[in-house]
Amino acid sequence: MAAEAKVDPMHQFTIEPLFGSQGWSIGGYNIAFTNSALWMAIATIALLVFVAGGAKRAQVPGRWQMAVETFTGFIDGMLAANVGPNGKKYVPYIFSLFMFILFANVLGLMPIGVLGLHAFTFTSHFSATGVLAVLSFSIVLIVGFAKHKLHFFSLFVPHGTPVAMIVPIFFVELVSFLVRPFSLGLRLFVAMMAGHVLLEVLSSFVIDTGNANIGLFAIAGLPSFILMVGICALELLVAGIQAYVFALLTCVYLNDAENLH
Repeated sequence: MAAEAKVDPMHQFTIEPLFGSQGWSIGGYNIAFTNSALWMAIATIALLVFVAGGAKRAQVPGRWQMAVETFTGFIDGMLAANVGPNGKKYVPYIFSLFMFILFANVLGLMPIGVLGLHAFTFTSHFSATGVLAVLSFSIVLIVGFAKHKLHFFSLFVPHGTPVAMIVPIFFVELVSFLVRPFSLGLRLFVAMMAGHVLLEVLSSFVIDTGNANIGLFAIAGLPSFILMVGICALELLVAGIQAYVFALLTCVYLNDAENLH
């Protein structure tokens, strides 16, 4: 009798120390180098290699240089549309943010399990996406107060607000503003986590039906496998869309800081 597949769809999100688990701590918190940190480093190296390979500035650009320039132009256009002329100075940050998230999402979908390795999608953890969101939000606050000083608070009182409604509207807008980093990080985290859980559940279903008998596999397992292939393609699309949404919303928030809109 074939052994029943035991697949835990949440195991893939487990953060495991690779080395330094003993004695590596700051303030009582362990700072071991984990699988999550490893894939962050891999995504960072991939981004650096991608940019370095396209920074040759050849008179007749090759495909690599064209790819880098295409993404840079895409980010430049996004900032111009959402922030205006003042957005050009944020191109390096938004480009790095967009590409880092894109590489992280795509690397986590690489089928390297056939080599005995486990691709880890660190953007499926709110601790990672939350830090990226807080970083973007901090830049918005720094820019807003540096450029407008206390007048930045006028962002929370829309033009034309009746005098009697200024106080309640101010607090509603303030709470809405402060929730932004939470919603920004949560959106990316949920989207990536949900897709990976679905793929893991479907894979266990394919294995279980295959272990049961060939008839059940033909009826239920094979369609599930075909569905998995389609979902993998969809996940690649989601990986790009989520990186775009994160970068786009950051541009929108920077517009508030720059132009108080």
